[in-house]
Amino acid sequence: MSDLRVKLCGVEMAGPVVAASGTFGFGGEYADICDLSCLGGISGKGLTLHGQPGNQGERLWETPAGLINSIGLQNPGVQHFIDVELPEMKKLGTTVWANLGGHSIEEYVQGAEMLSASDVDIIELNISCPNVKAGGMAYGVKAESASEVVSKVRSVCTKPLIVKLSPQAEDMVAMCKAVEAAGADGISLINTLQACAIDIEKRRPVFNNIFAGLSGPAVRPVALRMVWQAVGAVNIPVVGLGGIATGRDAIEFIMAGAAAVQVGAASFTDPAACQRVTEEIEIWMDEHNVKTLEEIRGCARV
Repeated sequence: MSDLRVKLCGVEMAGPVVAASGTFGFGGEYADICDLSCLGGISGKGLTLHGQPGNQGERLWETPAGLINSIGLQNPGVQHFIDVELPEMKKLGTTVWANLGGHSIEEYVQGAEMLSASDVDIIELNISCPNVKAGGMAYGVKAESASEVVSKVRSVCTKPLIVKLSPQAEDMVAMCKAVEAAGADGISLINTLQACAIDIEKRRPVFNNIFAGLSGPAVRPVALRMVWQAVGAVNIPVVGLGGIATGRDAIEFIMAGAAAVQVGAASFTDPAACQRVTEEIEIWMDEHNVKTLEEIRGCARV
């Protein structure tokens, strides 16, 4: 029997598959659908310091092999999460990741302080949020901006800190090195790719904000390329995500060097996708006489 356990940033995980933020709620919705105890963890709905209602208008739009979303980080806020959602997540039998966004460094820092004092296992810092003081450009576009927010958060964060990177970064290698130098314990990537859709009957963009985030199998080759680059750039663990829908997809990322993977959009078409992908990884390992993931992690790089 293969051993799927992973130790990530000092945290013991039952398997390499983590449910990606924004695709799995806070986990409880899936408790009767799949075995959550086999998962490496659940990254909860993206949080901001103060709760927000999200975007108006169309929020989801299907594309060939993908899904465009414009949710706008609808969430109940950090304190509500700590008081209400977190206690229930801790009962689900897997590690709890708090995904934290913010519109200013001050918001990031205060949110990280609050989450550090809670029972979350890992903080996943989403730096794809717009920096309102920089005219709305995401913190994750320029390495200097990312370095500043990660450094400030690191100064107050006592939990393992994984920084989730945007594929819109000007220079992905420089970005990875910058957040590592600023104190990140790990990196996760990619977040959604910026995309657009037009309703030809209405003759106008589908989304009120015109651009939105593309996920799903269509982005997987791009995500795999960026994970490969990230692994080669840093000495901290890299968590790969972007279009992973099968065990074979996940193994590709692990062979590229990923310490673990996240499954996101696949959960919308198959609510048991995270468990299924985990089982498919185990079946492949048994068929190929691979006892631990360490035997294949990064093997494609040799």
